[in-house]
Amino acid sequence: MKNNDINISDYRYERKFFIRQLSKYEVKNIINLHPAIFSEIYHQRYVNNIYFDSFSLNNYRENIEGAKDRIKIRIRWYGELFGYIEKPILEIKIKRGLLGKKISYSLKPFYLTENTKTTDILKSIINLKEILLIEFESLIPSLLNRYSRKYYQSSNKKYRITVDNEQSFYHINKENNTFLNSYFDNDSVILELKYNQDHDPGASYITSSFPFRITKSSKYVSGIEKGLQASI
Repeated sequence: MKNNDINISDYRYERKFFIRQLSKYEVKNIINLHPAIFSEIYHQRYVNNIYFDSFSLNNYRENIEGAKDRIKIRIRWYGELFGYIEKPILEIKIKRGLLGKKISYSLKPFYLTENTKTTDILKSIINLKEILLIEFESLIPSLLNRYSRKYYQSSNKKYRITVDNEQSFYHINKENNTFLNSYFDNDSVILELKYNQDHDPGASYITSSFPFRITKSSKYVSGIEKGLQASI
């Protein structure tokens, strides 16, 4: 991975809270009253992802089976879901238990419409196998999803929070996509706490001040499972 466009971040802790019993407004109030004094650091925006997996969904199965070490591969962009995707990013997310890091690579712009084929999506990463030490030939697009995200940071700048809601999931067909096989979740809120390894001793102070528990949660797993249910 010698290309200058690749940025490898350090491993950090990523702890998730999957919240169904509270609205996004209630979650926002809880964050505002947190003793660590969190404040918004970026404007709210929509996050879009195309996930990749093997034909037999190996990445999905490793996740539900609780594999400690796993990799998630996706194309991410912000703003509108369909149309001209001006600044897509390929992200390889590497998990080692509760620790994670991302490898990011800038892609060429492309269009995403109901006529987009799997082969069209694959063309956007066709040359990456010459640069990255990951085999893409066995992977295919498996899920399209979208959600709204807010960003927060503690007053000491050691802890960051993202809050996601308004989730939508779209099954990706091998040929043409009408994106009619979709699922929407406007009730769940996913809060994720992120911090560097050397700040772990103070993390219990952050988590204990929330009225909800750390849970295992994956948007990719949720989207795949909804698609599998719809196909039965």
